[in-house]
Amino acid sequence: MSHPLIETDRSQHAIPVHLVDKKSWPALAATLPSPAAAFAKAKGFSPRPGEHCILPDETGAIACVVFGIEGASARHRDSFLVGKLPKLLPGGLYTIPEADAQTALAWLLGSYAFDRYRGKGGATSGEKSGEDGDKNHDMHDKAVRLLVPEDVDTGEVARIARAVCLGRDLINTPANDLGPEQIAAVATELAHRHGALIRVIEGDELLVQNFPMIHAVGRASPRAPRLIDITWGRDDAPKVTLVGKGVAFDTGGLNVKPGSSMTLMKKDMGGAAAAIAAADMIMGAGLNLRLRLLVPAVENAIDGSAFRPGDILDSRKGLTVEIGNTDAEGRLILADALALADEEEPDLVIDFATLTGSARVALGPDLPPFMTDDDALAADLDRLGEAVNDPVWRLPLWRPYEAMLRSKIADINHISGGSFAGSITAALFLRRFVEKAKSHVHFDIYGWVPSARPGRPEGGEPQAARLVYALLGERYPA
Repeated sequence: MSHPLIETDRSQHAIPVHLVDKKSWPALAATLPSPAAAFAKAKGFSPRPGEHCILPDETGAIACVVFGIEGASARHRDSFLVGKLPKLLPGGLYTIPEADAQTALAWLLGSYAFDRYRGKGGATSGEKSGEDGDKNHDMHDKAVRLLVPEDVDTGEVARIARAVCLGRDLINTPANDLGPEQIAAVATELAHRHGALIRVIEGDELLVQNFPMIHAVGRASPRAPRLIDITWGRDDAPKVTLVGKGVAFDTGGLNVKPGSSMTLMKKDMGGAAAAIAAADMIMGAGLNLRLRLLVPAVENAIDGSAFRPGDILDSRKGLTVEIGNTDAEGRLILADALALADEEEPDLVIDFATLTGSARVALGPDLPPFMTDDDALAADLDRLGEAVNDPVWRLPLWRPYEAMLRSKIADINHISGGSFAGSITAALFLRRFVEKAKSHVHFDIYGWVPSARPGRPEGGEPQAARLVYALLGERYPA
């Protein structure tokens, strides 16, 4: 698989980008041609991390670029720092002599722009498309491309970048253009592209097939709720199931959100986007596992049929659930999907959800918490999160907090009813629906970058998708 922003033909001329820190900059400056060195001095270039300077040759053309990075002794080096460059440089072909796969990935992810709604025929994911050959030629002239070293697996980098950008596109698309039906359409295209099987259960058929909580959450919307079920891989391979919360828009239901809290609710399907992105990477790489992808896709809307605070809902697992607040709908649809996943006793169940504001209060938008009883899995996630720059942080599944979920009239309440430990009690609720799986991990992601960072433009982000792919690639290599 190729990518239009990655070049492998090393016969082409590429503008060198020199990565420098305070220690290496003086030695490099001494080797620069005199026009470039003089320009850098006149500009007062200092190799602070993220600072760049475009240096000319004697004709005024670009001779090279210098870009500041953290020194080797820095405690936390950002491996995506070069992801700033595609938005800083003029169109052309560049090369970074020290580039590795992480550098190339940062370049591609930093090139992303969501411009679907700007002008006619806008494209996304750092690519443009069109039938006009002149327009395409113009696009490639302006594109900021990277010539990568021979030892970089460009197919792998391109697969990961495309999957992440698919997830970003899904989260960034407003709810008027991305409801449950459109999420199912994207999943169907994904399944067909990878030769997977797909089944979509829609509307009242959810009741027939025993998914009462998915139906209850989505029934007030004119856009029917759905459960998307994709399977891929050999039946005798280790079973891994991904579950993603697909709330296309969340009004809060009858516990309606205030306007300020509703602004970003198009991103409440960020868990589905992360699961879809991870599945795209897994199937594209041909990992040695049997993958199942489950996405309950709904819109939490308001009309006379909306479920209410105080209602008692049946669940697929057979537990009765008292509704404490209709704005905590994500865990309800996940519970039915997790119960289905658990029935075939998989080796690993992974769920992604934009679930609680408590997670953001505790850890902020950039560091999603995860919860699992599997200490070995937790250690792998900690290690790989740092290695692939997709960080997460473990929170405990503190069993005494299960008492907060007690109901006087049902088997369980789906919220604690208090302001404490919201992310943990949500995970404990979900854990009640996973008993047979050998291992389970829950990610409470934010799914959004509020302020642009290197390799992560402002907007949707399928957090933990790359991490999960790295984990499964290590455990079940192709």
